[in-house]
Amino acid sequence: MGELDLKNINMNMGKTEEQILPVGKLDSRLLENLVFKHLTYKRSDVKARSGIGLDCAALEFGDFDCVVSSDPISAATNDIGRLAVHINCNDIATQGVAPMAMTLVLLLPYGTTTKQVEEIMVQAGSESASLGVEIVGGHTEITEAVNKPVAIATCFGKTLSDKMSEEMKPGDRVLMSKVAGLEGTAIICSDMEDKLSFLKDDEIRHGKEFFKKLSVVKEGIISGEEGASGMHDVTEGGILGAVWEICQVAGLGVRLYGEDIPVDPVTVKLAKNLNFDYFRLISSGSMVIVAGEEKAARIIERCKELGVRVSDIGEIVPSYEGRKILVDDRLRGIHGNVWEDIDPPAGDHLYKALSYGKDGE
Repeated sequence: MGELDLKNINMNMGKTEEQILPVGKLDSRLLENLVFKHLTYKRSDVKARSGIGLDCAALEFGDFDCVVSSDPISAATNDIGRLAVHINCNDIATQGVAPMAMTLVLLLPYGTTTKQVEEIMVQAGSESASLGVEIVGGHTEITEAVNKPVAIATCFGKTLSDKMSEEMKPGDRVLMSKVAGLEGTAIICSDMEDKLSFLKDDEIRHGKEFFKKLSVVKEGIISGEEGASGMHDVTEGGILGAVWEICQVAGLGVRLYGEDIPVDPVTVKLAKNLNFDYFRLISSGSMVIVAGEEKAARIIERCKELGVRVSDIGEIVPSYEGRKILVDDRLRGIHGNVWEDIDPPAGDHLYKALSYGKDGE
């Protein structure tokens, strides 16, 4: 499916010309014009609310704040119980807070078996227990409204209401945990295994192992303790989308160095054969962390002690310098170092990979 032509959208006089939308998360302009502008009612006890690049809301409850976030699993077919737990707990961890409870809604297509429902819940129960998170409610339904399983979770955390955090500023380092395209690689290797003839069996197994690395709770809590000035989990839009969003919130620019962004060889091989950009591939399990130079060094070292790889991939700059990445990308025919603009996140390249694998186009 082609990309939406934003030039044909008329926002004059508060009216939007009707258009067919592409598959995937709405981009930032559409979110502002179709969603956020209609959310006009504000309460004084809501301390943080919806916005571009914001992972969580915060609700004031006396001495404590409740941190809350919600996300669906709609692209994957396998492992949705595992994914639903981790991507929602990861949002809470971006606030330097440990997740404590969640609700889980399952919308399952007609034809789903008892074994399939139990398999989803075995995954969800096991992963939530490993994080110390209780599943406190939700809903499970068989419906003809969906043609494949959809899981929607809402996660909650608790933090002191007077907790202060530093603001991002030019000169701060941009860090990234684990590797680019982590979740997308796991989904492709799991859901498209029979179409990956260009991969060896051990490479497919290696890609599936990424399902075991989807949590960013460890690095989130450490970064919060060390005083990181910004955190954002890498979901739809990949590492470039996550960096753009966190800089958009702060009103700042960034310089990233493509050669410093770690990526697994299996992900590179998938990108080459399925024609997608791994910098734009969904990567739950990876977190963007922004911190001053000394704090960044401590975060890297403390995470290393716990077996979590954190890499320094760039620096924050003033807004007038823009948001750019230095690339030498031979997959796209770019030879030598070239500065490219980092565009706002649009459709995740997981959909591109899944479509290419289906159509071979």
